[in-house]
Amino acid sequence: MVSPVTVVKSEGPKLVPFFKATCVYFVLWLPTSSPSWFSALIKCLPIFCLWVFLLAHGINFLVAHRSASRILAGLIFSAVGDAFLIWQEQGYFIHGLLMFAITHILYSSAFGMKPLDLKAGFLMGLVCSSCYAFLYSYLSGPFTYLVAVYIALIGFMGWRAVAGMQLCNDLWTWTKLSACIGAMLFMVSDLTIAVNKFCFPVPYSRVIIMATYYAAQMLIALSAVESRDEEDFKKRS
Repeated sequence: MVSPVTVVKSEGPKLVPFFKATCVYFVLWLPTSSPSWFSALIKCLPIFCLWVFLLAHGINFLVAHRSASRILAGLIFSAVGDAFLIWQEQGYFIHGLLMFAITHILYSSAFGMKPLDLKAGFLMGLVCSSCYAFLYSYLSGPFTYLVAVYIALIGFMGWRAVAGMQLCNDLWTWTKLSACIGAMLFMVSDLTIAVNKFCFPVPYSRVIIMATYYAAQMLIALSAVESRDEEDFKKRS
């Protein structure tokens, strides 16, 4: 297994643009009440940087490793979803919801179905069912079933990330752990969005949502580079 120190030395420099773009977003802190293409660009910029991060590993790497290419595709749909959500009060919330639903399908596909780990699936099902039961009384119209479908998709993605870690079998790697933590943070971010939008105002909701979201996307993007790091490590050994 590649050591975390090796990973930081190898991947850290490629993530510098992402960290800078994230800082720009939080420093500018553009008001959500005045949506514009500039605010959409600033919000999407960290995700664009994660595109570049994956592309920096080479087109051949992405072609050879379908999980990495699916995570890149998920990041592309995420950026589109982010742009839609800039104008959510103008009626584009469902469009953003659809883009992120596709993202979760792509991430689930990238994480794969092996090992199955039904126990993790059962626990994730309980968590997602509890979340939906809490939200249900606040939902109305099409959101009653749209939110249910979305929770099922993100819950499935979370299950595949947790199952893939194989912590109990001592087969985990830093990238599998990265995917698992990233998936959990994504769920926290989206649950905060749902509670804040449909239930009641959450204190510091925007900070919580964006901090967990950017961290989640970075960790999931990092999980795509496992194969490349192992190849590089073997070449140096």
